[in-house]
Amino acid sequence: MKLTLNALQSLTSVDRQADRVVPPSGFTARLTVFAAGAMAFLAVFALALSMATGRLADQWSAELARTATLRIVAPLDQRAAQTEAALSVLQTTAGVESARALSDEEQAELLAPWFGPEVSLEGLPVPRLIEIIETPDGIDAAGLRLRLSAEVPGAVLDDHSRWRAPLVKAASRLRLLGWIATGLIVATVAAMVTLAAQAALAANAQVIAVLRLVGATDRYIAQAFIRRFTLRALAGSAAGVVVGIVAVLLMPSGSGEMSGFLTGLRFQGLGWAVPFVIPPLTALVAFLATGTAARRTLENLS
Repeated sequence: MKLTLNALQSLTSVDRQADRVVPPSGFTARLTVFAAGAMAFLAVFALALSMATGRLADQWSAELARTATLRIVAPLDQRAAQTEAALSVLQTTAGVESARALSDEEQAELLAPWFGPEVSLEGLPVPRLIEIIETPDGIDAAGLRLRLSAEVPGAVLDDHSRWRAPLVKAASRLRLLGWIATGLIVATVAAMVTLAAQAALAANAQVIAVLRLVGATDRYIAQAFIRRFTLRALAGSAAGVVVGIVAVLLMPSGSGEMSGFLTGLRFQGLGWAVPFVIPPLTALVAFLATGTAARRTLENLS
């Protein structure tokens, strides 16, 4: 890897006269620049998606890990008494930091997405919900269920374990998909640059034959193509990253009422430095791909 990076850095010192071997314009140049720019643009969003889902998984895990919900399912004439009894039990339960019964307004707000903002709980058999905040040590859910079954028959404890694990797993898989997409983007850049380099070498077969006649080595010819296509890929990916960062900046910040997954795709903190790794990585991929394509094509033209 060190030798590859040193070779990549030495491209700027290659004899610029060798660049004349490579056509300065044409479809290969446009293809390389466009492919590198488009893939870099997509890579910015793939990385943003991966990092956002990572934050989402951590957020879901943190928010659900220390919370639980107690539902009081009882006849209307017994619901208030059982709610008070459940709160009394929770106040003397180890691992419970706080517990409170949700008001009718709060429960109506929870049901609003399904029943509309004007929903009334009076005609609905909605159980009373009690929000439980746990201490860092947590609660003994099995023991609490046994105690509640004896003292509050209508109480049903939900410690969110069956909700938390699937949500965190889904977010982790989405993060993995983001990294897989990034890998596919890198592979696509390598394939497109390889095709462009092979096309340019084939189009200049006669020029290469003349250069060989006057003493030019295959290494000299290959370096010309490697340098030109590497710089094209670097320029295209740099432009794609800039456009991608601007697009990410135009996304909602995800604060306040607009908070949510799709509004939180911005990079955060040191994450803003990650997109700037894309151009040198693209240049390295182009360097390796062009070198491989040049060596194989020159061998075939021998």
